[in-house]
Amino acid sequence: MEYKNITVILPTLNESSTAPRLAGFISRRYRGIKVLVVDDGSTDGTKEAIKRISLHYPNVSFTSRAEKGLKRGLTASIIYGILKSKTGIAIVMDADFQHPPELIGRMASLIERGDDLSVAVRADVSGWALYRKLISVTLSFIATATLLLRRSSRCSDVFSGFFGMRRSLFISVYNKNRGRFVGSGYKVLYDMLKCTGSGSIKISEIPYTFRSRKGGKSKAGIKQALLLFKSFLS
Repeated sequence: MEYKNITVILPTLNESSTAPRLAGFISRRYRGIKVLVVDDGSTDGTKEAIKRISLHYPNVSFTSRAEKGLKRGLTASIIYGILKSKTGIAIVMDADFQHPPELIGRMASLIERGDDLSVAVRADVSGWALYRKLISVTLSFIATATLLLRRSSRCSDVFSGFFGMRRSLFISVYNKNRGRFVGSGYKVLYDMLKCTGSGSIKISEIPYTFRSRKGGKSKAGIKQALLLFKSFLS
């Protein structure tokens, strides 16, 4: 199978130790696939590391929103990458190996089969402290409840950062609901789900174990939690 119609979007912020390795792994495993690294102002040499690996893998490209003077944010970076890509399918994942790249092929097959959105759902989480799991479960419950009340689309992991979709679908939803996407936030899947009616899109799920990161630092904090509530209310 070839993967010429797929772009993997890797949003980065100080991921020089992992993003190049992940981009290389994806390039070797999936023939013809495109990898777009969208950076949000890294200061650790992420740009230089990606530029070096792109010499060996021409399918890997880099763009920096910060260098263009654009407002920072994970959701904004992902949206920018999807809009910039040209393939029919866009797959979003973290650049720190917490999301298993081995699932990309299965995700792409499900979308090509006819699914609009394929979500990798966290069936288990490795390395999280109990308090973090409790916070995650509580926020996920609130998020799912808001989607239910709005009669919006739902899945088992509405906060997943690893998902693929028909690019045309995302662009259509985004263009109609630009003001409801919280660019400075970090849960773009939730923002997309809340903007689609229940049953209006075909969603598949792939369970996986959420791994411990292989480098970099978590960006989660109070600021991100407040932005999440902004997504709930928009």
